Amino acid sequence: METRDSRRLTGPNILTRRAGAVLDIGIDEGDDAGRWVQVWREQARRILEAVGWGDQELVARHFHGGFSLWLGAPVDALYAATEVNEWAWEATMAVAAGQDPGDLEAAAQRLRTAIAEEQNPAVLALQLAARQHAVAYLWDDDEVSVGMGCGSRSWPAQQISPPRDIDWSQIHDIPIALITGTNGKTTTARLLKEMAEAAGKTVGLSSTDGCWVADTEIGEGDYSGPGGARRVLRHRSVDIGLLETARGGMLRRGLGVERAEVALITNVAEDHLGEWGIHDLDELVDTKLIVAQAAEHLVLNADDDNLKRRAAQQRQPITWFSLTPENVAPLVAAGAEACVLDDGNLVWIEPRGRRTLIAVDDVPMTFGGAARHNIANALGAIAVAIRLGLEPAAIVQGLKSFDSSDRANPGRLNRFDFAGVTAIVDFAHNPHGLEALLDMATALPAKRCAILIGQAGDRDEEAIRQLPRLVWRYRPDRIILKELRHHLRGRQVGEVTGLMADELQRLGAPDGVVTQAPSEIDAVRDALRWAQEGDLLLLLSHAQRGDVLDLLRQLQDAGWRPGEALPASTDGIGADPPTDV
Repeated sequence: METRDSRRLTGPNILTRRAGAVLDIGIDEGDDAGRWVQVWREQARRILEAVGWGDQELVARHFHGGFSLWLGAPVDALYAATEVNEWAWEATMAVAAGQDPGDLEAAAQRLRTAIAEEQNPAVLALQLAARQHAVAYLWDDDEVSVGMGCGSRSWPAQQISPPRDIDWSQIHDIPIALITGTNGKTTTARLLKEMAEAAGKTVGLSSTDGCWVADTEIGEGDYSGPGGARRVLRHRSVDIGLLETARGGMLRRGLGVERAEVALITNVAEDHLGEWGIHDLDELVDTKLIVAQAAEHLVLNADDDNLKRRAAQQRQPITWFSLTPENVAPLVAAGAEACVLDDGNLVWIEPRGRRTLIAVDDVPMTFGGAARHNIANALGAIAVAIRLGLEPAAIVQGLKSFDSSDRANPGRLNRFDFAGVTAIVDFAHNPHGLEALLDMATALPAKRCAILIGQAGDRDEEAIRQLPRLVWRYRPDRIILKELRHHLRGRQVGEVTGLMADELQRLGAPDGVVTQAPSEIDAVRDALRWAQEGDLLLLLSHAQRGDVLDLLRQLQDAGWRPGEALPASTDGIGADPPTDV
């Protein structure tokens, strides 16, 4: 029996729509999880009654190898709520072992003191007033706000205005979209920003690559969790919010908002399994569908069988997108709207008719149709944009102007050309994303192909070996295994690359095809030294993207040609901030 984590859930989450405290418990094979949960419910109810929280809910969620135990609490006392939950679990273990759970009243007195020290009645008063006025309420330890964007007002958590002193006629929400999925989130969010700006909107964007208001970066690093959402939605110049919403933030803290006009799920594929109580694909689908708790409308991928199976369980209208019109035909016949690839065009379909928006060849991010995963991203973005009320002309303008360059979409399918050598920098970091990239590569002309791959150390051995197995199916001429020192996550230097090299050797990769590099930038330099006219280099970049892009820009500006010397190494100037690889 192991307590893996005790934390606050500050918004809608995989267990419930409410804030509260959760414990993740790991159990041994053969343990009776149901018995443990039942005893916890009894002990949690005892302590909740004793501290004056008798009306709070209890929720348990079972997963492979453990369970999560959630209890509700007021948002102004969630740290104390974690202590309440921890006491309930300690009492559970005592009772299960046939021991006395301890002095209930003494524990309750200590916890009531902790609750009183944390409580902030002004926080709850403002939360209630926001609900009465049907506007958003956003809070964290330091700041609270009502409304969103240009309709918001914020206060330090200890200096909140009484609701009666607020001019509620000036408080309002703005349209927002949640964007989640295994792959394609950042590209789709950036494309939507281009569309909204074409419509004259001031966009607030939170993503794995930072927070942006219009063209100004207001936060650097991974802001795909609730903190990023709050940051852009409190900016008073923003009139539309685009919130990339990653798995990790939803599981660690919950959603940053309780309501959104629309939520997009790009796709769901195996990635990060084994973390935060998510052990299989069905549970990962549950995680992505947390956004459905807040969204008034869903946009789902009709080419994803897992999402199609879950559609009937959703309460809100669904717009579909697909690379195959046949996949949405029955859905449209039943009254749904859809956006599809049809005969080389991106087409909007609704029960009353259809409209051709743009030819794929006119959408630069699709590489003339070779990047089918970016066609899917474009289709999903169109559906979201329509739900946000953007006009078709602005949507089409955004599709035409967004070029997925290293400036507009850094690290996502960025292309550099060097006298006959094509280099593509991409973030693909899991089998689903890598397969999409390799499928695109097969549609591009190339005499030879090199690819550099690496993997974070928190994957199990099978997941680490899966990447080289997938790569070898495409028989590249050179495979460079890169060390990700900032993503070892408990493994030793050389362990992950060693597993991948062993797998490629087992598959029969000839001597000389597979090499190893001590860092990402070293791997890129190895690929460039190997390159000849007509070659294609697939440069998967995760840890040193800034260095990689800077090097390629420098070479492009200098007119570098294959075979020429490279500039002196700049490795060691520092990796980019870690992202959710």
